[in-house]
Amino acid sequence: MATNTESVDLVGDEAATNLARAALFAALVGAFAYVSFPFPVSPAPVTLQVLGVFLAGIFLGPVWGGAALVLYLVAGALGAPVFSGGEAGFGELVGSTAGYLWSYPIAAALVGALVHRGARLRDLDAVSAPVLVGAMAAGTVVVYAMGVVGLYLTLELTLVEAFVQGAVVFLPAEGAKMAAAVGIVRSDAIAAE
Repeated sequence: MATNTESVDLVGDEAATNLARAALFAALVGAFAYVSFPFPVSPAPVTLQVLGVFLAGIFLGPVWGGAALVLYLVAGALGAPVFSGGEAGFGELVGSTAGYLWSYPIAAALVGALVHRGARLRDLDAVSAPVLVGAMAAGTVVVYAMGVVGLYLTLELTLVEAFVQGAVVFLPAEGAKMAAAVGIVRSDAIAAE
């Protein structure tokens, strides 16, 4: 009896490529979490994670950018040391910085949707710096709105204290991350030429 051994594609090449890219960006955000140091005026540390969130949305778009950050959260919840300072476990997703963490997929999807004007990716050369900055600013609002609520709900802070300690003090760092993201996007466009 002969057996047919034709290859079968269970997942298309495009989906496999996008999944690999999403996993790469999830790993990048995890690596950026190791660039973490305590901030004396805030219960949340300063990290580079939000830069990774921005880049995932910009390079992968809303669907796969958001998916990359869901992969990141799942990996961390399952024990991979990808949260700030190498922390891991489901407890991080309900602790004082949980609001920030849960915001990442939403912020990446929002950044991607604004940069690409929808779900389909467009050429980043056609995206102006003001659009990039505006998209990242919108993503920052999501990250800090959810982060502040998380701090408020888990720590004994007033809403004003949570806002100042969980958002206002980080704004200069976010400006630097936005500038870095624009530089990365523009350097990628130059390298592609």
